Amino acid sequence: MTIIDWLLDADPSIRWQVMRNLTGAPAEAVAAERARVAAEGWGAQLLALQAPDGSWGGFAWSHDWTDTFHVLDLLRRLGLDPASEQAQRAIDRVRGGVTWGLGHPWQEAWSANPFFAGEVEPCINGNVVATGAYFGVDVAPLVERLLGEQLADGGWNCDVERGSTVSSMETTLNVLEGLLEHERAIGGSAAVAAARARGEAYLLERRLFRRKSTGEVINPDWLRSSFPHWYHYDVLRALDYLRDAGVAADERVAEVLAAMEALRDAHGRWPLGPTLPGDAHLLMEAGEGSPSRWNTLRAMRVLRWGGVDPG
Repeated sequence: MTIIDWLLDADPSIRWQVMRNLTGAPAEAVAAERARVAAEGWGAQLLALQAPDGSWGGFAWSHDWTDTFHVLDLLRRLGLDPASEQAQRAIDRVRGGVTWGLGHPWQEAWSANPFFAGEVEPCINGNVVATGAYFGVDVAPLVERLLGEQLADGGWNCDVERGSTVSSMETTLNVLEGLLEHERAIGGSAAVAAARARGEAYLLERRLFRRKSTGEVINPDWLRSSFPHWYHYDVLRALDYLRDAGVAADERVAEVLAAMEALRDAHGRWPLGPTLPGDAHLLMEAGEGSPSRWNTLRAMRVLRWGGVDPG
């Protein structure tokens, strides 16, 4: 069995992305495979778990991965077609019933906010923008807030409300993903494009995992990729964003591309990194160290973007 055959022997959410990114399948075939995400496999399982009040897990956000925020983020990454009847029905339920106080009636100043109005932390709001824009929700007010919260070094930090003046890689990537989805949804924006360029430069100046000041590795675990990664940062997620955004690969990503290539096993597959602690609705892969279709798909497409033939 070839690597491509192994990847295609999977859930529709993986198959359609393999067809789009790796096999060059016709657009009609890709769209037909993508449509299956709503009706079978992991996408259908997640959609079926939505409660009548519009939530997943009874919460807008919680400290595990079963809540509305994390399920919507995962459905977006699975590639649920936002135009599908199933997606639109789910989003209408969220808009009609989920506020940030759902399950957590604290911080009254914003707990009554509708889900897609966001809350106060840019790391959270970046994901809300990505999800909302992807599924056709107007998130322009939340985008304006994020643009106003960009820091002098070009990135964002979830602790800006508590006085942080320097950015974090994790928050910056969350915001960048949201801004990219918003730009696509509205057909482009000079202000958003400029903010994204500054945020991308922030990541690239640090080679995606090194301190700008000393060159030391910030966190070695960032080279070990998990999926779902949820809102957590790792270099494969960052590389996949840059690829998706159409940023040109240059010498600033050469080191992490080489590090990704080196993780490939003798069979041409990439292992799953550490499983992030917390309850989740789905177990999509066998566990840490096992061959990962998600990581293999993502690694192969970023290597191609970087000019490396992944085979």
